[in-house]
Amino acid sequence: MDGKLDEPRAADRTAVSLTAMEIAQLRASFSSITHGPQGQAHLAQLFFAALFSEYPQYRSLFPISLEEPARKFSKALEYVIDNLGEPDAMLELLAQLGRDHRKYGITAEHYDAATSSLIAAVRSALSHVLWTPTLDSAWRGLVSILLTTMRDAAETDDVPAAWTATVVSHEQRLDDLAIVRLESDEPIPYHAGQYLSVQIPQRPRQWRYLSAAIPPNAYGQIEFHVRRVSGGWVSPAIVNETRVGDRWLLASPLGGLEVDRDSGRDVLMIGSGSGIAPLRAQVMEMAQRGTNPRVHMFVGGRYPRDLYDIEALWELSLSNPWLTIVPVSEEDENPWWHTAADPEPPPGMHRRLHGQIGRVVAEFGSWADRQVQISGSPSMIKTTIYALRHGGTPPELIQHDPLI
Repeated sequence: MDGKLDEPRAADRTAVSLTAMEIAQLRASFSSITHGPQGQAHLAQLFFAALFSEYPQYRSLFPISLEEPARKFSKALEYVIDNLGEPDAMLELLAQLGRDHRKYGITAEHYDAATSSLIAAVRSALSHVLWTPTLDSAWRGLVSILLTTMRDAAETDDVPAAWTATVVSHEQRLDDLAIVRLESDEPIPYHAGQYLSVQIPQRPRQWRYLSAAIPPNAYGQIEFHVRRVSGGWVSPAIVNETRVGDRWLLASPLGGLEVDRDSGRDVLMIGSGSGIAPLRAQVMEMAQRGTNPRVHMFVGGRYPRDLYDIEALWELSLSNPWLTIVPVSEEDENPWWHTAADPEPPPGMHRRLHGQIGRVVAEFGSWADRQVQISGSPSMIKTTIYALRHGGTPPELIQHDPLI
């Protein structure tokens, strides 16, 4: 090592412009922003304010509410800062985001505008910190990597910016959860474990990330499991207003959850609520193969009612002995307002365990011999990672998507 990142592949050469000292400065200054009194969202607010002040014509590219774009901006930047020492992971996410941003009609001109606006936002957020020439150089170097990687990926992609698909089935499995099946006009090149940006006719210009719950197929069929978020803009419309025949837009796939079949390791999957979707898609795809690593899949929810797909997963395990399904719920009984009768558990299924899912899984001991995937809400992912690491599972074995 000479103070720079490890020698990368040709496509990663921009990453070597950051020295070890610059990486340390970037992390320290970003931590100063996120742990300040206004928190991480403040930087996103400053970025959009700077962008629209200088380029008011770009405001029409965004929805009325900037809450979701600001959340995505913050999570993406946090992931990049956390992975400055892992250029492959960082640059892959940036390339995916660049391809995904084509849905907005973004051009090179927009990336130039974002460069100056992001630097201005960082300087404003760090007004309490001495803005030195070296700190300025570090942030300009990072912003150049961010936006150059995204722009280059967008310009070299040869697939459509978005696909159209028709809703062919809408099943309201719970009062606040729907399973939506669509057929796209042409197959979408995603892989099991990925998620896509979707736009529904009831909420134009408002894109949301949804994980595919089935693997890709030649018929262009894709399925999403959607939980209604209290106060949300899009999820309530999907659960309550979507109708068969609706036309959706689906943008470029993102995410990197996948089973490494060459690692020699068995697999631990932990999913909660509708977060089981990307895990479900992977085990369904694995069932099409003859040989697979062993998979222990813990399926959780707050109440027993939240284990809405447990029977389908159990039936899949019956014909695939490499798959073990373990149900988990935090509460032993459903809430009083849930009046539907609980289905009888299938004969032979593992008894339902009780407790917070991360703690339940960690009680089995270290999973250091497994490749681990976690999917669920941000708080569920955070607490599960903490429980696993406390139980002896190395963090480098744990996968989760940074933006969902």
